[in-house]
Amino acid sequence: MLISGKEILSVANQHGFAVPAFNAGSGQLLEAVMQACEELQSPVMIAIHPDELSFLTDSFVDQVKYYANHTKLPVCIHLDHGASYEQVIHAIQLGFTSVMIDASHLPYEENVAITQKVVAAAHPVGVSVEAELGTIGDTGNSIEGGVTEVIYTDPDVAQDFVERTGTDSLAVAIGTAHGIYPKNIKPHLRHDILEEITKKVSIPLVLHGGSSNPDEEIAKAVKMGINKINISSDIKIVFANRLREQLNSGDSEMREPNVLFPPCMLETKKVAEDKIRLFNSANKAQFYYQ
Repeated sequence: MLISGKEILSVANQHGFAVPAFNAGSGQLLEAVMQACEELQSPVMIAIHPDELSFLTDSFVDQVKYYANHTKLPVCIHLDHGASYEQVIHAIQLGFTSVMIDASHLPYEENVAITQKVVAAAHPVGVSVEAELGTIGDTGNSIEGGVTEVIYTDPDVAQDFVERTGTDSLAVAIGTAHGIYPKNIKPHLRHDILEEITKKVSIPLVLHGGSSNPDEEIAKAVKMGINKINISSDIKIVFANRLREQLNSGDSEMREPNVLFPPCMLETKKVAEDKIRLFNSANKAQFYYQ
């Protein structure tokens, strides 16, 4: 069933788990993560970045809608890192049920203003809004972008931002980065900052760029109030690695998509299942039927 971001995250907020938001940038990735969610009965957000949408074309949204309308699982179609008001409006017109406006790189008052504008456009048509405060790092190997130095979310500023904008969820910067960290760098989440934010903000909080953070840090963040976690690099890396193995096997006859892709999809499905368990969202679909 297709529902809004506010609907899917409010249940997560109430029951203390995080909804996985998978950047399923192809039909194969979409099928793999949906299989994982079906088997583990997890709610899911299918996140699509504007660059992914440009590549896949608008018709891909209809494919996601088909999955959402043919499952009993709660499914939300989410615009990931919308960079402009125009991108957000286009997503709403396509049938996205949740949109992110990422103006975190702009001066604070400009971030407030554009988020207010997006909320004013989205809420009357039942579409939820995610905004970002602070800046997520960038390892240099992800389409989501980011900055070379993290600017942590200020809890007092977060309270002001939520009160003034009316955003439904907030992506916070507490020590994550988009992409995979180099082996010589160890990421570290600032749980102390998260704790202070949760004292001042009651809406669902979002974690971006957590691919390289240790599982125990992610699990603790979920227990402390993170209700949505984006997953992109992890599922794409295992898919690509398995595909390389297939193509480098020396079998020149291996060319049919139905031969090449299933092993890659299986690896993606395994990672998706691991994330679902880590986020404590397994068997949580039941809460949406009550």
